[in-house]
Amino acid sequence: MPLFGNTFSPKKVPPRKSASLSNLHALDRTTKEVELGLDYGSPNINIAGQSLKFENGQWITESGGTGSQREVQRLRKRNQQLEEENNLLRVKVDLLLDMLSEAAADAHLKEKEMEEIKNLTGRRK
Repeated sequence: MPLFGNTFSPKKVPPRKSASLSNLHALDRTTKEVELGLDYGSPNINIAGQSLKFENGQWITESGGTGSQREVQRLRKRNQQLEEENNLLRVKVDLLLDMLSEAAADAHLKEKEMEEIKNLTGRRK
């Protein structure tokens, strides 16, 4: 029993106030849209006088710039051609490497056979 009373007696901490009295953070997105009208729409951007809209994971031009759409289509076609050419060249490189390794293996076998023949003829003398 201590002489001067209890030496460790912390004060009771008052209960914390909640950060937000609103329960809106607990609602899912669709409920918020229905209840609060939070339909933001898709993002729009204006770059160099051309309006773009983000839909389904792609940026689409809103202003009737058909020239840019044609350019994009031409570039996509060219990209596909280059990818096909790249794949063909990879197949050719793989084929050439296979042919080279086969030729090297054949040369190595022939060299071994020649050494064996020389050894056999050298022993007979």
